[in-house]
Amino acid sequence: MWLATVLMALRALRRNVLRSALTTLGIVIGVASVIAMVTLGQSATASVRKSISSLGTNMLIVMPGSDRRGPVSSSATAFKMEDLHALRQELIEASLAPTANKSVLFVYGSNNYSTTVQGSTNDFFRVRNYKVSKGREFSDTELSGGTPVCVLGETVRHKVFGVQDPLGAVARVGKLACTVIGLLESKGQSSFGMDQDDLVVMPLAAVQRRLIGNNEINAIYLTVARESALSRTKLQVQALLRERRHIQPGQNDDFAVQDTREIANALGSVTGVLTALLGAVAGVSLLVGGIGIMNIMLVSVTERTREIGTRLAIGALANEVLLQFLVEAVLLCVLGGTIGIGLGLLGSWAAARALSMPFAIDYTIVLIAFVFSAVIGILFGYVPARRAARLNPIEALRHE
Repeated sequence: MWLATVLMALRALRRNVLRSALTTLGIVIGVASVIAMVTLGQSATASVRKSISSLGTNMLIVMPGSDRRGPVSSSATAFKMEDLHALRQELIEASLAPTANKSVLFVYGSNNYSTTVQGSTNDFFRVRNYKVSKGREFSDTELSGGTPVCVLGETVRHKVFGVQDPLGAVARVGKLACTVIGLLESKGQSSFGMDQDDLVVMPLAAVQRRLIGNNEINAIYLTVARESALSRTKLQVQALLRERRHIQPGQNDDFAVQDTREIANALGSVTGVLTALLGAVAGVSLLVGGIGIMNIMLVSVTERTREIGTRLAIGALANEVLLQFLVEAVLLCVLGGTIGIGLGLLGSWAAARALSMPFAIDYTIVLIAFVFSAVIGILFGYVPARRAARLNPIEALRHE
């Protein structure tokens, strides 16, 4: 019975191919929109998390200034080298990378470029997930003596040296002559719009003594081997710095300890809300498509009144007529849903590639969209099907 009903429904739809195609168009657009919006939202979330992880794995960022009042103020008390030594003694399992940064003009020959110099140690490359693609890191002598040597990010290399090999070149960083000893592997742009390759890395002592003129530290990056130890490490850092900076109980911290996981979760929540909102807006088109199917099916019942009357007159049950029209509506929606899923995935893949985002498929939403399209067919196909089943056979045969 089911097979015969399905075959009969397919024959009825095939008799009006153009109308059937136009009827399913609303479902196709609705399902494709939902799939595309949700998939792009998932891709954006994955891109944010990937960007955060590119800053460093299991990382804490310690900066002067309270995180309760927005950006760090210029009056915030910077960290001292003594704070760094105390943290290293307390956090034996953690890797720490202190940084002292300054905006400078990087000059070589007739070319120059405004960038940021980061003074740090070799731990900076490991903690921040930077790899030296060519050349070398700093030697112990260069680090302790503050030798003016530098490792260039890809953006600085491209802007100043072009196709020329910069290794061994003596450039000017601010007013300081500096020898280029290495090049960093490109990391690209982060989700925050920040160019992660726009930097020059120098020994911490060189930047402090020769460019800034003090031994202050602007930020400390630290990582731990196990993610489970990150929360405990954060508490240790906060307790130690509160003690060293003489912060009394009840007073707010004058420093901020940021967990990259918290940043990723916060941004992920924002993109999740936007994804849900866009998906809901796109879902309205599914409702519109369902109403369109109900209208077309009502018209179909009117057109096929004599056919329905004939079937009822020769012994067809009302339930069989109801089932036939219901199957037709469900087939239209399922067909439209299948095409919509394909178009939605193809469109979101193309958009993710154009926006340089990872393509993240949420198979749950694909399944939900497919099932929902079938449910739309049942809900909006029932009224026309019930109307067809309730026709009086005698009056239906008299219909012109």
